[in-house]
Amino acid sequence: MLTIHAADLLLPGPGRRAVAGGAVLVRDGAVAAVGPYEEIAAGHPTARVRRWPGVLTPGLVQRQGSALLERAYHPDPRESDVLGTEPLTGAALDGVDMDESRWGASARRGVQRMLAHGTVAVVGPLGRPAVADAVQRSGLRLLGGAPVEETAARASLDPLARRRTAAEVFAAPALDAENRAADFAVFDAPDEETLLGVGAACCVVTVLGGRMVHRRR
Repeated sequence: MLTIHAADLLLPGPGRRAVAGGAVLVRDGAVAAVGPYEEIAAGHPTARVRRWPGVLTPGLVQRQGSALLERAYHPDPRESDVLGTEPLTGAALDGVDMDESRWGASARRGVQRMLAHGTVAVVGPLGRPAVADAVQRSGLRLLGGAPVEETAARASLDPLARRRTAAEVFAAPALDAENRAADFAVFDAPDEETLLGVGAACCVVTVLGGRMVHRRR
């Protein structure tokens, strides 16, 4: 099936020109074409169309995955009256009885929070088997390379936090690369400058391999 994802502004990736009223054509989980919506739609009149407000970009890379998933506990909503809703780290985490099963459940919730910030890839390695399994099952890409060393207390679920440009955390290659996996996100912001100011929490939808894995209600 062909699907066109259209947005107010398309940022294909580093070194590529922004496209007002741009769109991405997805076929079998891969990017088949990018460009102005009118051109994409005219060339593929039977494609399903999904329209999104804001800016469509390559998905983001989370370089603090180990700190966020292996050194922080993401409480179950049923525990919110006792543990709250924010990730627990340091002394607060010391008071939680953690085993491998609980780490896995925490990681699954943490992954969902990452997806809600437009994240499509995490930099490894991940040392806890249950955490690595949660990431693999979610579809998040696990990348090699040097992770950003942060204490869990300082790590941010927002990959754009403390970054100078969005290009530093865009998943490579650019969206117009041939047969690139359809991993991208849309943010409720009019342009890159505004996106950097408000952060990735304004994510509207996250797409991994052509599948919508997060959609803001």
